[in-house]
Amino acid sequence: MRVPAKFLALQDIMTAHQRITPIIRRTPLVFSEVLSERAGFEIWLKLENLQITGSFKLRGASNRILQLTEEEKSRGVVAVSSGNHGRAVAYLAKKLGIQAKIVVCDLCPENKRKAMRSYGAEVIVHGDSQDEAQAHADQLIETHGYTWADPYDDLRVIAGQGTIALEALTDLPDADMIVAPLSGGGLLSGIALAAKSVSPNLTVVGSSMEIEPGMVRSLEAGKPVHVDEFPSLASCITGAIGMRNTHTFPIVRDFMDRAVLVSEESLAPEMHHFADSEGLIVEGGSITSVIAALSPEVREHNPDRAIVVISGRNIDLPTFTSAINGAS
Repeated sequence: MRVPAKFLALQDIMTAHQRITPIIRRTPLVFSEVLSERAGFEIWLKLENLQITGSFKLRGASNRILQLTEEEKSRGVVAVSSGNHGRAVAYLAKKLGIQAKIVVCDLCPENKRKAMRSYGAEVIVHGDSQDEAQAHADQLIETHGYTWADPYDDLRVIAGQGTIALEALTDLPDADMIVAPLSGGGLLSGIALAAKSVSPNLTVVGSSMEIEPGMVRSLEAGKPVHVDEFPSLASCITGAIGMRNTHTFPIVRDFMDRAVLVSEESLAPEMHHFADSEGLIVEGGSITSVIAALSPEVREHNPDRAIVVISGRNIDLPTFTSAINGAS
């Protein structure tokens, strides 16, 4: 499949990989015997939970912030985040000596706010939803002239996230499926563009929550639509995609093969299973890709070997313990 010029070329993603290599960790791709046995096909885990800031977000944030001009750096950056993007931006800002402000809504967990502050960022809590946090960030930019660091709807961010697929398909070139969490679409669109460029017949699957999945509802409507936000163990992948969405919506629409919706009730038990079988603690949004890989919808595609992206680990221990105890 030829990637349209209005999006990104494979070369853009390869260049992004060269640019961010000094910053990021090249995460391992590991075979899961337990999950493969459960699925009936090979499952290989791309462990972005082992990334330096605990999630894949460091890739996209690095590719964006490393391209700032000196004038943009001098104005400081502002970002809106459910936690992981803000953590990545704060890390990069500290590393490069840039002032950072991260706007979060009340749904952002305290452990993620604390991590952002630990890198020296100012965390501003505003509103009950990502949309309200975004409106406040827009006001700050208009008033103070801060440089905007988009969490997903930016071609530089998308290219950074696409480096995950480049690495994974270098390690496992005969994979015929890749599964990754789907929220605003930065991760999924980058992975889909890279994967389809390298292996056009590879199946790309996104995992979203059943309750108000912003991208899925937008795809159904044929345009970006608003969705309400609700508390969730997978709060990092819930919410709207932004009414101004320019890039991720059309890329996901054109390059994702299917989305699998995951129930809230399925998260904690699978997080428990995953901790037992793989020895890894992951957050709720991250485990959705595992649940999707084990779903009947994925089995319909008859994959031989699937890459499953484990997107992050940034859940605080009390929440994780409470969740898995409740699932026991």
